[in-house]
Amino acid sequence: MGGQSTVSKTSNARRVMYRAYAASATGTALEWYDFAIYSVAAALVFPEVFFPNSDPTAGTLLAFSTYAVGYISRPVGGFVFGRLGDVIGRKHLLVVTLIIIGATTFLIGLLPGYATLGIAAPIALVVLRFAQGVAVGGEWGGAVLLSSEYGNPKRRGLLASAAQVGTPIGNLMANGVLALLAVVLTDEQFTSWGWRVAFLLSAVLVGFGLWIRMKLEDTPVFQALSESGERPEAPVAEVFGTERRALVAGILTRICPDITFALFSVFSITYGVQKLGFSRSEVLVAVMVGSAAQIVFTPAAGALSDRVNRRLMFGVATGGAFVWSIAFFVIVQDGSLLLMIVGVVGGLAFHSLMYGPQAAFISEQFSVRLRATGSSLVFSLSGIVGGALAPLIFTYLFTRTGSWDLIPVYIGIAAACTITGLAIGRNPDREEESHYSPLEREPEGFAGRVEAFE
Repeated sequence: MGGQSTVSKTSNARRVMYRAYAASATGTALEWYDFAIYSVAAALVFPEVFFPNSDPTAGTLLAFSTYAVGYISRPVGGFVFGRLGDVIGRKHLLVVTLIIIGATTFLIGLLPGYATLGIAAPIALVVLRFAQGVAVGGEWGGAVLLSSEYGNPKRRGLLASAAQVGTPIGNLMANGVLALLAVVLTDEQFTSWGWRVAFLLSAVLVGFGLWIRMKLEDTPVFQALSESGERPEAPVAEVFGTERRALVAGILTRICPDITFALFSVFSITYGVQKLGFSRSEVLVAVMVGSAAQIVFTPAAGALSDRVNRRLMFGVATGGAFVWSIAFFVIVQDGSLLLMIVGVVGGLAFHSLMYGPQAAFISEQFSVRLRATGSSLVFSLSGIVGGALAPLIFTYLFTRTGSWDLIPVYIGIAAACTITGLAIGRNPDREEESHYSPLEREPEGFAGRVEAFE
């Protein structure tokens, strides 16, 4: 009977661990669906709807500027929600961030354009985009810990990749909806009202995400911290005061992945339509195929990083992303859709090899009691120098020179930053892990906790 009870408890623990993985991946996918449809709309629709008095290039730059606002506002979410993740728990902050981003996205779908509101329209768009960025800035750190703190730290690469795989899932859903609308509607209908449908659908998706997250209690690791009285009172001050090296290492390592993602999922759309002559639906198909491949590549890369040195694998993938950024522009010049798909898929594959192990690597840089704050600050602060400026810089380099030659140079600088971050980072502290890990510290207690909220 005792053996059967132990097996049952272990089975329950695994089921809740899988549920936590699904909650992290699903919730983050919904967040990134909302964020990604804004990114695509900024490239295809917003220059005409919200900035109609500008020439096409200036309109694109202005639209990407509002895209950047979503990154610039992330540190607000990192400071506020990251801190709450270490003080009141991971689950509560994830529910709040999901509600915020769902509400702002829905309102963007209802927002009248420049023709109706004049200058108030782009101002309102910036305000809503700012709120979106705040929510995303607080989401990531908590989502990483939600999945990874329910399992064995030796499998953190795979478990933490739940938050990472949500990005391509959300990107795939967003591009799929927009591509479908672009196919079934005329250009005039799509620009006039069709793009709004994708934004309004967020209400349904967010409701589903909240249902999943509300079914979980907080992580066993956070419960252990609470019981031991080791929760920090001022986690932001502690991170900046005692773990600055971890913060710098994490920020630097995110730069190349963020910029690579912006190149192949955002700027490739603009480049494909304006320079290579593809239709918007054709380029969206390329991004969709790449995003679908990432759903497999990202967790596989996370799992592989559990078996090899995580930093070394990350570094090799960073070098590969730089080389592929050159290969991409070479192979797409003849206007072949097949080669465009190959180029985007290859670029997002290298992004996955960096992105899969990234969440585990960043969370391991910080002590357990400061991980929500530290991880959230890394995610939000790195976005300002990485993903926020990337589409703007890509567009500027391309329009200023009329060539793609300088874009790989930009990727090379980003790769050098990431490799520097990996060099100053640390490997996991297994002694600290064993002290807090629910599976290594008190398996029976963990199973009991799991059974309590089955």
